Amino acid sequence: MSHFSRIRTRLVDADALVSALKELGFNYVELHEQAQHLYGYLGDVRQQTAEVIIRRAHIGKASNDIGFKRGADGGFDAIISDYDRTKYSQKWIDKLTQIYSYNVTRSNLVKQGFTLVTEEKADDESIHLVLRRMS
Repeated sequence: MSHFSRIRTRLVDADALVSALKELGFNYVELHEQAQHLYGYLGDVRQQTAEVIIRRAHIGKASNDIGFKRGADGGFDAIISDYDRTKYSQKWIDKLTQIYSYNVTRSNLVKQGFTLVTEEKADDESIHLVLRRMS
């Protein structure tokens, strides 16, 4: 039975988290109002619960569920088994956070009346946006 680790993130918007996971190729992401149990690779119910869940069937044959549990501060913690951390490592969480942050930033800027003029992705994976707001 794999041990699950809880990894702190800066993700707070559940819908933006689900969208970012879908951009990473997870087409089947569950979003629950009440936290649901995660399952281990043998289909066993684990004590860990989460509101945002990628079920093991959509991760890999010997994988466990991956979850994102809302903490007391409103942010989500990633819950990933030690086995799955080989693929879904801190580097993967950093990429998820980048996609999440980009989408939240774009959405907030549109709400503030900005339009995207240009967007460039640098070699270091940073993104440079040029925006315009008409007053």
